[in-house]
Amino acid sequence: MQRLLRERAEDVTVAEVRAQQSRDQEAEAAQELADVAAVLGLAAEPREDPLQPQDAAALQQRLERLARRREQLGPVNPLAQAEYEEALAHVEELERQRTDLETALRELRVLLRDTDRVIRQTFEETFAAAASNFEELAETLFPGGRGRLRLVREDTGPRPVLGGAEAAAPGDEAEAAAEAAEPSGDAGEGRDGGPDDDVGVEIEITPAGKATKRLSLLSGGEKSMTAIAFLFAVFLARPCPFYILDEVEAALDDINIARFLELLRRHADRAQFIVVTHQRRTMEAADTLYGVSMGDDGVSKVVSRRLPQEVAVDEAEAPPAAADAA
Repeated sequence: MQRLLRERAEDVTVAEVRAQQSRDQEAEAAQELADVAAVLGLAAEPREDPLQPQDAAALQQRLERLARRREQLGPVNPLAQAEYEEALAHVEELERQRTDLETALRELRVLLRDTDRVIRQTFEETFAAAASNFEELAETLFPGGRGRLRLVREDTGPRPVLGGAEAAAPGDEAEAAAEAAEPSGDAGEGRDGGPDDDVGVEIEITPAGKATKRLSLLSGGEKSMTAIAFLFAVFLARPCPFYILDEVEAALDDINIARFLELLRRHADRAQFIVVTHQRRTMEAADTLYGVSMGDDGVSKVVSRRLPQEVAVDEAEAPPAAADAA
C-alpha cells in the first residue's frame, strides 16, 4: 500500500512539473506575441479560429528564412546607436564650425576691401601732396630746373628719368604728359580694383641748362640734391618730430650747402634735424654741436657745445637751423 502511495505521489509531482512548464511556455508565448504585436502595431489577441496547417508551415518557413538572414548579419554591435548619435553630433559641430568660418571669411574679405580702399586713398593723397612738394623743392634746389614724381608700372620699361633711360623724343612729350596726368588710374589699381604691387614711384629731374639724363650721368651733388628734395617732399606731406640726416651734404659744393641749410632753417620750426656731418658750414649753422674728441691720455670722450644765438647768426648770416650736428 505504501509503495502504491509513493508511486502516485511521484506521478502527481511529475504532472505538476509538466503543468508548470506549460504555464511558463504559455507566458513566454504571450510575451513574444505582445512584442511582435507591438512591432507590427497590432493588438495582442489570439486568433479565434485555429491556424491551418499550410499557414503554419508558411509561417515556419518565414521564421527560418528570417533566422538565416539574422545569422548572415553577423554579430550585432550593442553600442551602434550611441556611436551613431555621437557621429551625428560631431557632424553637426563641424557644420556649425564651417558656417562660422564662412562668415568670418566673408567679413575678412570685406575688411580687406575696405583696407585696400583706405590704403589706396591714403597713398593717392600722400603721393599727390609729395609730388606737389617735390616740384616746388626742385625749383628751389635747382634754380631754373624742374622735377616731378609720377606712378609707373614696372613692366612698362624705363623712362627718361633718374633710373636709367634714354631721353624721349620731342614728339613723345605730349603722350608722356597725358600719361603722367593720370597717376591714380591703371597704375594705382590692379585688374581686381585693388592696389597693384607692380606700381612704383618714378623721379624726374632736369637741372637748369641740361636735358633729362640718366642717374649715372648726373654729378654727385645733383644726386644728393635730388634725394634731399624727395626726402623733404615726403616730410612736408607726412611730417615727423625729428629727422636724422647722415652726411647728406657731403658731395655738395658751397652754393648747394647754402641752399640745403636754407631749407633746414625754413622748416626748423616744424621738426628737429639731427645732422651727422663733417662740413664746417653745416656745423656753424647748428644750434648745438656734439662731437667725439681724444685727449692726450688717449681716451675718447663726447663733447657738446651750444652755440649762442648771436654767434650763429653772425657766422651763418641767417637765423640758426633747429638741428644738431656731429
